[in-house]
Amino acid sequence: MSKIACRLCPHQCKLDEGEIGFCRARINRSKVIEDLNYGVVTAIALDPIEKKPLRHFYPGSKILSVGSFGCNLRCSFCQNYEISMAGLGEAHGRKMSPQGLVANALRLVGEGNIGLAYTYNEPLVGYEFVRDCTQETRKNGLKNVVVTNGYFCEEILREILPDIDAVNIDLKAFNETFYKKISGDLETVKKTIKLASQTTHVEVTTLIVPGENDSDDEIRALSQWLASVGRGIPLHLSRFFPQYEMLDRNATDISRIYHLADIARESLEFVYTGNC
Repeated sequence: MSKIACRLCPHQCKLDEGEIGFCRARINRSKVIEDLNYGVVTAIALDPIEKKPLRHFYPGSKILSVGSFGCNLRCSFCQNYEISMAGLGEAHGRKMSPQGLVANALRLVGEGNIGLAYTYNEPLVGYEFVRDCTQETRKNGLKNVVVTNGYFCEEILREILPDIDAVNIDLKAFNETFYKKISGDLETVKKTIKLASQTTHVEVTTLIVPGENDSDDEIRALSQWLASVGRGIPLHLSRFFPQYEMLDRNATDISRIYHLADIARESLEFVYTGNC
């Protein structure tokens, strides 16, 4: 039996009939790759927009945030591992249609809601559901926000970006060794940031993990590169707390976060600290 390749991300998983991909969210069904998590909502909350984090996109507003299950990276420090590292049998959620989800979003407009944010797990492993939701959201005059690791193929991104109003991209580190540990690669994420910045509002987040991506030189190189894309792109440097499989590290020292933020400000106009 011939395998079918998933074209969503650089893993390019080749799947037999009924086989599930690396992300745990995509499956070969009758020689078609489908998102196994279509419409499965494991988390939903009305959040401040700043929590995404987005500081320069409708500040002071709220957004209905939804997550499913699955991820195409393997971060040992994942903050949402209960759903991002889960498969269909392990994830507890309810089925919702794009129309039902948007109806919920519309009911919350009076509470300050401006739209839908696809977040919590890696939303784009459920590309088809996100695509359908963004189109329904746009038809109803609401905004679409995606919080993503950016590890996806250019063709897919070009298809969905026209319906995205803002994106926060996790730039996990600025060294390939780090990305290899989490089953990704830096260059793909850099390309995503460049591509997204051409069409939509972009902010970038880096979680500062002690001993992994917290050197002065690395943050200086990261911020200089980001400034080459756009000096006005906001960068969020967030404090790490021990989580999931990385319980052997202490939380990032707050003074270290502030120091690295000062370094980033040498190149960037807007640098914010998080979890401090």
